Amino acid sequence: MITQEKIDALIDKFEKIEAEMSSVTDSDAIIRLSKEHGELKEIVEKARELSSARRQLDELRELAEGDDAEMAALAQEELAELKEKTPGLEHELQLMLLPKDKADDSSVILEVRAGTGGDEAALFAGDLFRMYQRFASLQGWKFDVMSASESEVGGYKEVQASISGDGVYARMKFESGVHRVQRVPDTETQGRIHTSAATVAVLPEPEDVDIEINESDLRIDVFRASGPGGQSVNTTDSAVRITHLPTGVVVSQQDEKSQHKNKAKAMQVLRARLYDAERARVDAERAAERKGMVGSGDRSERIRTYNYPQSRVTDHRINLTLYKLDEIIAGDALGEIVDALTTQDRADRLAALQADG
Repeated sequence: MITQEKIDALIDKFEKIEAEMSSVTDSDAIIRLSKEHGELKEIVEKARELSSARRQLDELRELAEGDDAEMAALAQEELAELKEKTPGLEHELQLMLLPKDKADDSSVILEVRAGTGGDEAALFAGDLFRMYQRFASLQGWKFDVMSASESEVGGYKEVQASISGDGVYARMKFESGVHRVQRVPDTETQGRIHTSAATVAVLPEPEDVDIEINESDLRIDVFRASGPGGQSVNTTDSAVRITHLPTGVVVSQQDEKSQHKNKAKAMQVLRARLYDAERARVDAERAAERKGMVGSGDRSERIRTYNYPQSRVTDHRINLTLYKLDEIIAGDALGEIVDALTTQDRADRLAALQADG
C-alpha cells in the first residue's frame, strides 16, 4: 500500500518544482526542472486522484454510519463503487512509481541480421527492418539507415539503423532476440513451409557521461570499401574498422565515401555496443531475480514466431497470439505487441518489488 505520507511528499516535491520554475532564469536549471516536471506530472495527477478517492472514502464511511437513513443508504451505494475503484488507482500509481530504466529515454541503434534459412532468412530480415521503419514513422521518430549488406535475392544479410526520438528504447527494448518465420518461399515449387530466422538487437545509445572510451584502447584501421557505393568506392581508403582492445569488440563502417563519416558512425555503434555489454553484465548479476521476466535480454532466445499460413504472430515470452500477421509485419499493429510486453514487464517488476519488500 502506498502511504498518504508518500503521496503528500510527491505532491509537495512537484509543487516546489513548479514554484522554482517560475523564478529561475539559468537555462541549465530550466532544462533540468522542466525534465523533472515532465517526469512527475502524470504521476502527481494520479497521486492526487488517489488521495481524493481516499478522502471521499472516509467521508462516505461517516455518512454511511450517520443517523440520516436516506443519506446513509446513498452513501453506502457510493462507498461500494469507490471501494472498487480505489485499488485500481493505487495499482496504477504503483506501476508509475516503479524505478525507471535510465536508458528508457535513449535513442537506439537497431541491428537486424539474417539467421538460419539462407535467402529466405535475408528476405525475412528485410521484412522485419521495414516493419520497424514503419513503426518508427508512426511514433514520430527519426529513422536513419547506417549501413546495409544486401542479399542477392533482396532483403538483408545485415542492416543497421539509428532511431531517435522520445522514449525510443522504452518502446523498442523488448524486440531484441531471435524472430522466426514460417512460410512458403517464392522459390519453393512443392508448396512446403520453410522455417527461417533473423536476429534483432536494440542497443540504447549512451550519453557522453554514460561510458568513457580511451583513444589508447582503440586500434583504427582504414581500408578500401567493397560492394555497392559508386565509382569511387574502391579507389580510396574510406572504410574504417575500429577494434576496442580491452574487450575485442570490432566495428566496421564503409557505407559513406568519407573516412571521417565512417569513423563517426563506427564510434557511435562501438559506444552503443560497449554500453549494452556493461548493462548485460549488470543484468547477469541480477539473473536470479530476473529469471522468467520479459526483459531478460537474452538475444539467443527465440522470442516471436510469424506464421504466414495461419496469419498468426506469437510472442512466446507472454504467450500472446494475434491473428493479424499482415498488419503486424507492416508495422501498423506492432504497437499492440509492444504494449502487451511493456505491461507484463511492469507487472513482473512490481511483483518482484513487492516480494522483496
